[in-house]
Amino acid sequence: MVSQVTCKEVIRRISDYLDSDLDAEMQQHLEEHFAGCQHCTAILDGARNVIRLVGDDRVFELPAQFGERLRERLKGADIGIA
Repeated sequence: MVSQVTCKEVIRRISDYLDSDLDAEMQQHLEEHFAGCQHCTAILDGARNVIRLVGDDRVFELPAQFGERLRERLKGADIGIA
């Protein structure tokens, strides 16, 4: 069965999907899409992992001068961060 939603639509609605905030029909369309699209399934898995990590109370010590090195790399990437 061909899914009735595009990858673009799935990505736009993935947050609502994870929050179970879709009507039953759209929920079904997304589930059908995930069943046949590895790319969108990988994005869904990644979003779930981010949610798990954000909800994790563990704290990790960053290496010395990590912030400074990161700032320098971002400056070099020319993405508009000063």
